[in-house]
Amino acid sequence: MSGPMDDEPACSMERSLQVLGERWTLLVLREVLYGRHRFAEIQSALGIASNLLSDRLKVLVDAGVLRTLTYQEAGSRPRQSYHLTPAGLELQPVLGALQQWGDRHRPRPAGPSVGRRTRSTGRAVHVGFVDDEGREVPVEDVLLAAAPDPQNSSPGQSG
Repeated sequence: MSGPMDDEPACSMERSLQVLGERWTLLVLREVLYGRHRFAEIQSALGIASNLLSDRLKVLVDAGVLRTLTYQEAGSRPRQSYHLTPAGLELQPVLGALQQWGDRHRPRPAGPSVGRRTRSTGRAVHVGFVDDEGREVPVEDVLLAAAPDPQNSSPGQSG
């Protein structure tokens, strides 16, 4: 028996990249995180062609990463603004990790363009792995291991 998920990649990273894998996508998300919600604001900040931005926004809305809200300025037609969904908010550590990596391995002579701090205390933060007891785990101690393929294993076998 086959279904609509049969063509989906088994790897969650690959499935994520189907939505997030375009360069402009992460930059659009960065702008929304910065508080730019209107098409013109995002386009102006990025210098992206309108057709590319429209496409990226559609993918993000269709994937449930962004949601739209309608607004209307006096004398203008209704328009859509773009806001993060809970799934979109969960991407903040991904964007923070990319920024952190870039600050370390592709630094600007003038220093980082953005800092990562807590809202409540203003203390600097970094992105990392945390175990199920809330303790940070050094990246050298993290193992990414493929899960067993349920189609190719019998009871009692591990993969």
